[in-house]
Amino acid sequence: MADIPAPPFAFEQNLDGTQDAVRGALAVFLDRLAPLPLSDDELGVIELVMAETLNNIVEHAFRDHPQPGLIRIRCQYHSNNLHLRITDLGDAMPNSVLPQPKGFDIDVAVEDLPEGGFGWGLIRALTGDVSYARSGPMNITTMRVPVGSA
Repeated sequence: MADIPAPPFAFEQNLDGTQDAVRGALAVFLDRLAPLPLSDDELGVIELVMAETLNNIVEHAFRDHPQPGLIRIRCQYHSNNLHLRITDLGDAMPNSVLPQPKGFDIDVAVEDLPEGGFGWGLIRALTGDVSYARSGPMNITTMRVPVGSA
């Protein structure tokens, strides 16, 4: 097993709030995690959580903005947890709270499954300590992804 980097392992990453920027930023983000002893499954979870979170920001927080906004990610690893803080200057969450996971009947044919609406349920299921706050014009989403315990 690779040596775990000495604490604190941390970095920040900025990206434009566009779909194209999200795709490129995800690859860079995962590359920056290379020094950590993470399994392919853990990297898959991290990629899914980040993709869902960043795409929600692009699709909803920046929906009515004429120019894409800036998204900032702060990542820290310690005690077998990846701590993420994602900020943007987009529109606030409705009622300034994280959406509650929607209940869906998944015992139906694939073509009858609803499109969309699974993102925050997935994020909540795959992470811990998810929170959202609005500070002035800034959205602040934080979460913890348990990793590296294998």
